[in-house]
Amino acid sequence: MWPRSVRSQILNKTFNINNIVADFPSNPECLSDFETVVVAPTMLPENHKTQSYNIFVSTWNVGGVTPMEDLNIDDMLDSQNTSCDIYVLGFQEVVPLKASNILGFEKKNVSTKWNSLISKALNKKSNSGQSNNTDFRCLVSKRMVGLLLSVWVRGDLHPFIRNHDISCVGCGIMGCLGNKGSVSIRFQLHDTSFCFVCCHLASGGGDGDEQHRNSNAVDIFSRTSFSDNKKHLPKRILDHDQVVILGDLNYRISLPDQETRSLVNKNDWNALIKYDQLRTELMDGQFGAWHEGKINFAPTYKYLPNSDEYFSKNFDTKRSPAWCDRILWTGDGLKQSLYTRSESKLSDHRPVKAIFSSQVNVSNLGCRNLYLSDVCSQIPASFELASEDGYSTNCDRLSFQYVNKMIS
Repeated sequence: MWPRSVRSQILNKTFNINNIVADFPSNPECLSDFETVVVAPTMLPENHKTQSYNIFVSTWNVGGVTPMEDLNIDDMLDSQNTSCDIYVLGFQEVVPLKASNILGFEKKNVSTKWNSLISKALNKKSNSGQSNNTDFRCLVSKRMVGLLLSVWVRGDLHPFIRNHDISCVGCGIMGCLGNKGSVSIRFQLHDTSFCFVCCHLASGGGDGDEQHRNSNAVDIFSRTSFSDNKKHLPKRILDHDQVVILGDLNYRISLPDQETRSLVNKNDWNALIKYDQLRTELMDGQFGAWHEGKINFAPTYKYLPNSDEYFSKNFDTKRSPAWCDRILWTGDGLKQSLYTRSESKLSDHRPVKAIFSSQVNVSNLGCRNLYLSDVCSQIPASFELASEDGYSTNCDRLSFQYVNKMIS
């Protein structure tokens, strides 16, 4: 409804429009303290074509609440009981969705706080001396307004990851602001490409509001674009081998409030899921060949603050309980082994988590000697969490050019 020229002027005055619509950091700073790396020769049997990795994915709408330094996220990550190789954490509303934040006037270090909490939780075993192989580093982390997507990998896995990239799509106010939209991160592990898409779609529990969410999804798929750099890399979300969508997708339950709450009180998830809007869209083919695990947990929205009680129907029937927070996936070689929720009471949403087993293609290159000491000696030794707008590690561009040269 806004003229294109007016919209552009507003955006250019308030923030860098490229950072909201489809951008990735052009001057990334080193996030982690990767030490000089020497990878021992790896012998690959002649018939060895795939390797299995475990990937943890979680989504959480934190309701604009800034976390305290002592916030315990062990339950969400479950890192003490499970062992995964890659952790993908998506958050929504890490800042309140008010005008000053949406228009970029207000700068906060909220990304640093969340990443510090993640690092602390993932590296507890390593810090306690239980294991020397469980150190995790942030491959890349990106925030767009309230959306934050952070990817962490096991330290010894890092040399086999390359070509990571970021794409942001804003589809909120004026059809392009970042109060709603997506942050996507892609990378290659060995010879398999991955894409993780953290979304926050249009809200609303009224009739027809699901169409706004569908429209957001179409925008995200059509406008997300990654760089190619003349390497014949995947440019679109669905061009990747394995894709996971996570986030507050905001789909509701198409039942009167009283009936919804009655089924929730009975824990009758099988009956309730039949009226879930997202399941309806999946069956109708709106999202293509996407999969979702069986839901055996209570709706994740909407709770009273610091409570196990859902928002009262006496206040607003449009905020009935619903499974707003979801994780979907597609791609050969990806299999889900866990799909459940966590019980943090920080916000009006509960976190949702999943674990995947991923079969990754590995080139049969025989003996590989990857000596990265000369390259990585240029990397700062101190661990610094970089700017709010997103960061990755300089090691990626330096070391993987060297790796690619050595194995080609």
